[in-house]
Amino acid sequence: MRVYLSGEIHTDWRDQIVSGAKGLDVVFDGPVTDHAASDDCGVAIMGAEPDKFWHDHKGAKLNAIRTRHGIENADIVVVRFGEKYKQWNAAFDAGYAAALGKSLIVMHGDDHQHALKEVDAAALAVVQEPQQVVDILKYVLMGQLP
Repeated sequence: MRVYLSGEIHTDWRDQIVSGAKGLDVVFDGPVTDHAASDDCGVAIMGAEPDKFWHDHKGAKLNAIRTRHGIENADIVVVRFGEKYKQWNAAFDAGYAAALGKSLIVMHGDDHQHALKEVDAAALAVVQEPQQVVDILKYVLMGQLP
């Protein structure tokens, strides 16, 4: 099973899921989580831009290649909305996954419930903790409850 881990990059939630899923037949993929590399990939590969808009534009398009590939090839897409920043890209990824008919798991705290109600409505599961994602994967793959 291929699982794409989208969303906030400031905590270790991805590592918790990958570690918890050891032994399961799962391959994980996700965005580049090095913030500087993600921001600067376009100009690093395709050349400098004096205007910040075009600098960001190049990076966003290059990152979109990776994101589209990961989501399109995923069986399950997990999207985490963190506490610190508004992850507009995560909302876009959730919508893209839903439009493709991917099995979508959304993860966020209670404070985002209202703001993400439409995203949550598109998900097959809404959780708060990485361990809940691991438990879902174990159930889906092995029929095993925690």
